[in-house]
Amino acid sequence: MVFTSFLEMVENKFSLKLVDEIIEAAELPSGGSYTTVGTYDHHEMIKLIVELNARTQIPVPDLIRTFGEYLFGQLLDMHPDFMVENSTVFEFLQKVDSYIHVEVRKLYPGAELPTFQYDTSIPGTLIMTYNSSRPFADLAEGLILGCVAHYGEAIDVKRIDLADGTSARFELTQVG
Repeated sequence: MVFTSFLEMVENKFSLKLVDEIIEAAELPSGGSYTTVGTYDHHEMIKLIVELNARTQIPVPDLIRTFGEYLFGQLLDMHPDFMVENSTVFEFLQKVDSYIHVEVRKLYPGAELPTFQYDTSIPGTLIMTYNSSRPFADLAEGLILGCVAHYGEAIDVKRIDLADGTSARFELTQVG
């Protein structure tokens, strides 16, 4: 799903021609043929993003964050009930591991997913620590920003990188 969503985003924001160009230029082991139920090496995603950067001159972190925001919209489409059950940013984000990741594991039993630790000890603040073996903290940030935009809450998001883009702390603070 992630790969097909990424290519869909590139097509929607740029063009189908650009999708073809980046797939061809990336010289991917899979050939760039993805299905929504397949699992693929994350290095292919990195190659596609690098090729997109080369053609658009948009910085790689910005492309990955934008994709995260786009991917949040995909989650909305796939799990509308979950959005209704969780009426705030903080409620939603604190259940990513216990709901969204559980659903992902049903579809992709061998999926290697990031983990989150939560700290709500400061009133009006949610601190999320993101850990992954893959360098996608920018993607996590984009998903968080997409969530904040969806719920329309006044929340300041601060990111502190912990290790090579594989771990980060996100401090979300309600404003006002």
